[in-house]
Amino acid sequence: MRYLILFYSVLISGIVSAQSPGNMIVKYLDDQKSHYENMAATIWKWAEPGYLELKTTELMQAELSKAGFTIEKGIADIPTAFVASFGSGKPVIGILAEMDALPGLSQQPIAQRLALEEGGYGHGCGHNLFGTGSIAAAIANKNWMVANNIKGTIKLYGTPAEEGAGGGKTYLVRAGIFNDVDAVLHWHPGDNNSASPSSSLAYKVALFRFKGQAAHAAAAPEKGRSALDGVEAMNFMVNLMREHVSQETRIHYVIKKGGLTSNIVPDFAEVEYTIRNPTVAGLNDIWDRLLKTADAAAMGTGTTVSHEVMTGLYNVLPNETLAKLMQKNLETVGGVNYDAGEKAFAEEIRKTVSSTNLPPIQSASEVKPYALNGLTSASTDVGDVSWVVPTAGLSTATWVPGIPAHSWQAVACDGMSIGYKGMMVAAKTIALSVADILHNPEVLKQASAELRQARGGDNFQYRSLAGDRKAPLDYRKQ
Repeated sequence: MRYLILFYSVLISGIVSAQSPGNMIVKYLDDQKSHYENMAATIWKWAEPGYLELKTTELMQAELSKAGFTIEKGIADIPTAFVASFGSGKPVIGILAEMDALPGLSQQPIAQRLALEEGGYGHGCGHNLFGTGSIAAAIANKNWMVANNIKGTIKLYGTPAEEGAGGGKTYLVRAGIFNDVDAVLHWHPGDNNSASPSSSLAYKVALFRFKGQAAHAAAAPEKGRSALDGVEAMNFMVNLMREHVSQETRIHYVIKKGGLTSNIVPDFAEVEYTIRNPTVAGLNDIWDRLLKTADAAAMGTGTTVSHEVMTGLYNVLPNETLAKLMQKNLETVGGVNYDAGEKAFAEEIRKTVSSTNLPPIQSASEVKPYALNGLTSASTDVGDVSWVVPTAGLSTATWVPGIPAHSWQAVACDGMSIGYKGMMVAAKTIALSVADILHNPEVLKQASAELRQARGGDNFQYRSLAGDRKAPLDYRKQ
């Protein structure tokens, strides 16, 4: 009898070990903290543009390959995109890993504005941390699966060119890369810790190119037709249109080319437009109106106009089933605690932010309560993923509270210990959430049912807002 009790004790102990992956996963990530910090620091220094993340993607792939993942390179005809897979069968859990940097944000990891390279790129959105933290989570899950003979598949997606007109994920979705995936988890650097779900704005960006007739601006102006006039006429009409759109709509433009010299009537001018709306239907309505202003501007100025859609993104579909699971694990992991040096850095860098209404520094150590956060004014190509597979994400305090994204201050945080600590919070939260799903795949039925309802039933068919154009692999070369 004593031996029978001992047998069952050992058996139950083994089951508990497999069902409670936290200790193994967290220990691995704590033990490998310096390794992943070094990886994030390396990618931070490279700061490569969208679709040109050549060194970054090679490093990411090498790290996963060394850990036993199978690598498929150049997916969806994008050279820097890849998927790294481990395991077999269902469920299939995807983890997103971004990698591109932003132009003009080169910065040293200090609390004063000082570029590493004047005019160079910088990780102002923390994708050096995003990609590295996701890889750390994937490998932690792989180790736990092997140790406990857990069935299922982990897929780490290296997704380039999230920023600007890149929209890398929309081309992966269009190519069917996520068709066999049951759930996708992701995270993003921020100035707080939260897994509360929210939607985003659907997004479209396009170049409008006006062509006119060059002439001497003083001696023969009547023989010229100004392409710049066409751009300015379009901009004027769009600015009038702003009064007659929903308050959530966003319209931005920048004149990229407006002529070569003032004494020649410009025969070519180009303006870039970005439009955003809470829904794809609303976005398409604004887009149709934008096209009409372009045509009217060309007609009124005696020019011609053409346009090129650079990319288009869906709004994010929140999935509360997965979000609540991630929130639970984020609360278990906890926030970011500063040492004395980090607190001093935080106090100094906050002085460089113009706003005086900043959250307290100690909020970096807190986890925000779960809530449905409604709509954010940002856009992300994660939105496209969320319409084809149940998707959830979180943010962690990689930036000092009050530091905005896309700023030199964010770049500084992303290249030092504060950013690395936030990255490891995300890695642990994602890895624990993946383990929960693998251990209880029934949660995926609820998540899938929620997605079907959010899409309005089973008749939804994904159609990329980028149309049939190829990924704009050279958009950062322009």
